[in-house]
Amino acid sequence: MNRLAIETSTELLSVAVSAGGQMWSHQGPGGAQASSGLLAAVHQVTAQAGVRLADLGVIAMGRGPGSFTGLRTACAVSQGLAFGLGIGILPIDTLLALAEEGRFLCGATGDGVGRFYAALDARMGQLYTAAYEHQAGRWRTVQAPAVQNPRDCRLPTPWAGHAVQAVGLTQTLLPQVGGVDLPWVAASPTAMALLRLADQARADGCEVAPALALPLYLRDKVAQTTAERALAKAVAGPA
Repeated sequence: MNRLAIETSTELLSVAVSAGGQMWSHQGPGGAQASSGLLAAVHQVTAQAGVRLADLGVIAMGRGPGSFTGLRTACAVSQGLAFGLGIGILPIDTLLALAEEGRFLCGATGDGVGRFYAALDARMGQLYTAAYEHQAGRWRTVQAPAVQNPRDCRLPTPWAGHAVQAVGLTQTLLPQVGGVDLPWVAASPTAMALLRLADQARADGCEVAPALALPLYLRDKVAQTTAERALAKAVAGPA
């Protein structure tokens, strides 16, 4: 089955296609620019793969958490394409895609348990975090995605004494997790990671109709008032 993957939850716009056992991908500026560049990126990658939109069988979408604009863009484009093509969507957690990208980059293989703590910058001094285990080709969620202050981040209790890999670009915001120093893999969630996750997502029954593929918002409030920013600065103390 030919698949399209769209990931625009961060400052990175990432699109990928799998067809005939091969993958093609494109990356570019995300964030506020995702809305103007995403459709062009989709057409570029499908053309590289020699795949028509009508040849697609499913769309894997990074559903968040992440940038409000990026999530809305990925959702709108995925829904529009899937509805027009009569196909389903696989909404996949952005933090799981981040963990998968970290696993791929660090070359984790074998049937042993891989433990990955994924973290994204949520702005406003907070982080989006989740914890996942990978074993025998499958992922399991140990801590569900959450928005947290860095000082409140903790590893799952069952992970005590085990090797854990932190994944993301937020090491300066999270030098320790609950007092524990972790090795970091510098990575962002990508559409290629979504494609690698697609088989498990389909096997787990995650494919939905376009209207049901919705973004995952962990924070309804996306900005602070002037008073709130002043209070946060006072609590933080001198820089």
